[in-house]
Amino acid sequence: MNPTPSPEVGGAITALVQGRHQQPHDLLGQHLEPGGLRIRVLKPLAQSVQVRFEDGVTLDLAHEAEGVWTAVRADAERTMDYRLAVAWADGIEHVQDDPYRFAPTLGEVDLHLVNEGRHELLWTVLGSRLHEYDGPMGPVKGVAFAVWAPRAKAVRVIGDFNDWDGRIHPMRMLGGSGVWELFVPDVGAGNIYKYEIRGADDVVRTKADPMARRTECPPNTGSVVDASGHEWGDAQWMEQRAQSNPHTGPMSTYEVHLGSWRQGLSYRDMAEHLVNYVKDLGFTHVELLPVMEHPYGPSWGYQVTGYYAPTARFGTPDDFRYLVDTLHQAGIGVILDWVPGHFPRDAFALARFDGLALYEHPDPRRGDQPDWGTHVFDFGRLEVRNFLVANAIYWLEEFHIDGLRVDAVASMLYLDYSRKDGEWIPNVHGGRENLEAIGLLQEANATAYRRVPGIVTIAEESTSWPGVTKETSQGGLGFGLKWNMGWMNDTLRYLKEEPINRQYHHNLLTFSLMYAFSENYLLPISHDEVVHGKGSLLTKIPGSRDEQLATVRAFLAYMWSHPGKVLLFMGSEFAQPGEWADGRSLDWWLLDHAAHYRVHALVKELNALYRGHPALWALDSEPAGFRWLDADDNTGNLLSYLRFERADQGGDVVATVVNYGGEDKAWVRIGVPRDGRWEVVLDTSGYDEHSSPSTAGTIVEAEHVPWHDQPFSVTVRVARLSTIYLAPAVEVIESEVAADASEAAPTA
Repeated sequence: MNPTPSPEVGGAITALVQGRHQQPHDLLGQHLEPGGLRIRVLKPLAQSVQVRFEDGVTLDLAHEAEGVWTAVRADAERTMDYRLAVAWADGIEHVQDDPYRFAPTLGEVDLHLVNEGRHELLWTVLGSRLHEYDGPMGPVKGVAFAVWAPRAKAVRVIGDFNDWDGRIHPMRMLGGSGVWELFVPDVGAGNIYKYEIRGADDVVRTKADPMARRTECPPNTGSVVDASGHEWGDAQWMEQRAQSNPHTGPMSTYEVHLGSWRQGLSYRDMAEHLVNYVKDLGFTHVELLPVMEHPYGPSWGYQVTGYYAPTARFGTPDDFRYLVDTLHQAGIGVILDWVPGHFPRDAFALARFDGLALYEHPDPRRGDQPDWGTHVFDFGRLEVRNFLVANAIYWLEEFHIDGLRVDAVASMLYLDYSRKDGEWIPNVHGGRENLEAIGLLQEANATAYRRVPGIVTIAEESTSWPGVTKETSQGGLGFGLKWNMGWMNDTLRYLKEEPINRQYHHNLLTFSLMYAFSENYLLPISHDEVVHGKGSLLTKIPGSRDEQLATVRAFLAYMWSHPGKVLLFMGSEFAQPGEWADGRSLDWWLLDHAAHYRVHALVKELNALYRGHPALWALDSEPAGFRWLDADDNTGNLLSYLRFERADQGGDVVATVVNYGGEDKAWVRIGVPRDGRWEVVLDTSGYDEHSSPSTAGTIVEAEHVPWHDQPFSVTVRVARLSTIYLAPAVEVIESEVAADASEAAPTA
């Protein structure tokens, strides 16, 4: 005979099965009552349910109401371990555990830190995590699910382990934390899940897990339980990284969109092909356009829905770890694009997560981004801020990432960014600065540098905001580097001019040195400059194809010797004429053409010279590392300058002469700081039939003729549309040569 539930219990059961109960553990599981130990389990459509206790006693449960089964063990005076034997219409007995007999998997300290916005390892307590309980009947393995949805009326976890039936696994809210939690036995890595959330507006929405560490491959949107089995092999790299300072070290970066570098490759494929290619070219770093999961491929990853999951388009999270690991073992650092400024409105993701604006600011004048049709995070909400700060740490620690390039920082800093009057709200002081976003950036940078020594954070910031790379303790934003957008825009404007007209735009090249040391800069020729009708780097330049290629070569050498770290987008290293398109591979066939292969070879040569000459990077952000020789030869379209390794001008030194004019300079006298022999270590000319032969390898003797405020000078030829580097020649002591020769000579 089925028991008749009391009105109170009946109401609770109705709320439970309708998805309106916030504390299912209060009703389900085991509870001591005056009459004994009550067992109540939720098994809709079951035909029979039996409990088997740790002491061997079995108890048949009776159906109470709406899929809830119950019985009381009268002789029990304590709670105990048990299992359920359930039979459905298949007639087979299924032995399983009861999710509602387990204690919470989050402790009070974790919940306190979550609500305070100070849980730096947030991914270790929220999301889906493999978990194990021990007990008298043996260990129980499963997955602990936890999600923050503070205004939800109820939350249920659904997945391929419960036929996506929300009635099976309602979750409990842990106190007033806003965190919902449930341990589900017998679920493991690879299971797919989502959350079914009854929002504050009483609408039920199915949501992907904001903290999911793995996702289904788009267009599918499910979250996937993940467990890493990757064994890292980059211990030497990580040890060296922790002791290094990337801001004062060499950094030449190859920017890559994984989906179109060479289409069809997985993370593990790229661990061979991309790694070998970048290593051969000699870049110190790769920067990957966002790898975080995103539903729309042509967004290039800049509209993120899965902040904690590498996109499944190319493999699993461990496959991505393998790629990073392989890059490190090849001596190549990894920088990720990170997008904390905005997120898309997709209904399955963060938008209106608990029925109301939660991750986004509730006022559309702050919560909507008009340029991209996206939402803007509520940077003042502690839990949201924690979500983003912990996310930065997650990539740096869990995936050994060496740096984060933060996208669209200007859109975060200004409340009126891309907004007309009346479309934005001033801050508490009446200003246009987004104080909460500033705080978020400062906290993320300070936390990253404190927790992970040797990493770098990089700002894409397109305005003159002061102190972007100043330490947070001094009121700065705390970034390590800032993209030099002014240099990029001015230089590309200059290159678009015909050589005969460049004399009237000479200031576009010299102006960058007026502010070059106000921040720690990185010089970007990025994806944004070779897409959406802007043309490729090559086709921005006027003239014949030979002239375009010669100018590209001269420009790249100029870029590598200009103060600041350097970044070059894929395809530019072999002067691809076609504008970048994310839907197809680079035009690799161009490397079969000598003229394009020579650009490729030049980049390889530049990276070797760059690594080997500390003068080109040691004092990138210090005025003492740079000295103009001649900044004023606009009629000749000439620039010349010195780079120094040390402030006292000792150590390494490199002289650069750039000729952006259309005529060869038979001889150019330039000042040098030292006597002796100087070698032309690079000459970008000589790669086509119309160019003068390269002077690379030429040795010139410094004369005691003061020039350009230097005590000595040399005379060199500089071909049209070319750049040369000079450095003190490496002297070989004749006696050492003789000694080596005698050792090598055969004996009688």
